[in-house]
Amino acid sequence: MPRSSTRASAAVLILAALAAALLAGCGASTSSATDSSGKLNVVAAEDFWGSIAQQLGGDRVEVTNIITNPAADPHDYEPTSEDARTMAGAQMAIVNGIGYDPWATKLLDANPSSGRTVLTVGDLLGLKEGDNPHQWYSPASVQKVIEEITADYKRADPGHAAYFDAQQHRFETVGLARYHRLISQIRSRYAGTPVGASESIFAALAPSLGLKLLTPTGFLDAISEGTDPTPADKASADSQIADKQIKVWVYNSQNATPDVQRLNDAAKAAGIPIATVTETMTPEGAIFQAWQSRELEGLAAALTKASESG
Repeated sequence: MPRSSTRASAAVLILAALAAALLAGCGASTSSATDSSGKLNVVAAEDFWGSIAQQLGGDRVEVTNIITNPAADPHDYEPTSEDARTMAGAQMAIVNGIGYDPWATKLLDANPSSGRTVLTVGDLLGLKEGDNPHQWYSPASVQKVIEEITADYKRADPGHAAYFDAQQHRFETVGLARYHRLISQIRSRYAGTPVGASESIFAALAPSLGLKLLTPTGFLDAISEGTDPTPADKASADSQIADKQIKVWVYNSQNATPDVQRLNDAAKAAGIPIATVTETMTPEGAIFQAWQSRELEGLAAALTKASESG
């Protein structure tokens, strides 16, 4: 997804102020642990974290996702007045952080609540702006988020702590079973395989798969942030494909810039198998593990094809 350097900070703050006024006018409050339905009102800035939160919370939570459209870019998303009100009324909010969704944090900061729990993934992981924000592609990071969401649920609704523990166990052992199995299979069969990628999304996943990502970090970061890679990084990425130093090329189909498309074409011409990933969940309404598992299966197929072709 192409990035823009423009940030509509003033518009975000205006929306947040309007949301606060609307909530005050309606007598709304976020101080209670649960809403009138008895469920914890959870708002996730992005649906990949929201999908996990819903599955962990089961029928004890109501999760609303702000970004659900696969075509939307969380970096440059411009929230609506409804988004602002939804965020302002959250009893628990989940934002990515790491410079990925600053609009979400602005909305929350403009409508503080002593009773609200805010989970910022970057803070949980000890990451800061400039680090790789795509931590939903890191299995280790996903596990830490799972544990923290469950802990937050138990603190907010201690009377149902056993239920949340059971939900976590079910999600980890049943919901994520295929996801974990695919990761293990790829690592055991293809560890050490040199691969290339179009951007830093895949850099968060490759280490867990044991794959050797050769594409220069500068190239990965530039494409992710919508800037132009340096000539040296472009030349390295080009030569890695032309000389078949990589066995598989992985690209984000939501961000096929001219540089990426050129490399896609070069990989096809060189007979290098291509696997695709997307930055946000596809199709709209998917669940986290189905989306990730589908991509892992595509990657495994590309790795198998590469190994069979020598």
